[in-house]
Amino acid sequence: MRAVVQRVSKSSVRVDNRVVGKINKGLLVLLGVEEEDDDKDLKYIVDKVTGLRIFEDENEKMNLSVVDIEKEILVVSQFTLYGDVRKGKRPNFMKAATSRKAEKLYEDFIDECENRGINIETGVFGEHMEVDLVNDGPVTILLDSNKEF
Repeated sequence: MRAVVQRVSKSSVRVDNRVVGKINKGLLVLLGVEEEDDDKDLKYIVDKVTGLRIFEDENEKMNLSVVDIEKEILVVSQFTLYGDVRKGKRPNFMKAATSRKAEKLYEDFIDECENRGINIETGVFGEHMEVDLVNDGPVTILLDSNKEF
């Protein structure tokens, strides 16, 4: 499982020109699922995303997580995180999970974050989406449950 996590001042996602998810200060999480992913991968990514200490404390040090400051997460599914372009210029998505599996782990990710008391907004799985964001910092973190980076 992979996630691109961006600390944002605000972010929203639209489907067919209609806003379906919107947050103020918090995290935008672009989430990709690999065919081999399981509950272990899910737990790793949920723990990392919710525990990332990338918000500033009273001393202006990145020392607080989204849980600590009670902010929001906007989660957007993105199978293209598994696009492999090591050969040629057209991405190969062979490692990306099937739609059924990816949607289940995407929904499980949302449930696990909500179980931790985080307000979650989402895109619409499998739809063409337009994502707007104001990256705060900018701060962008790449996560991979297989620790490939």
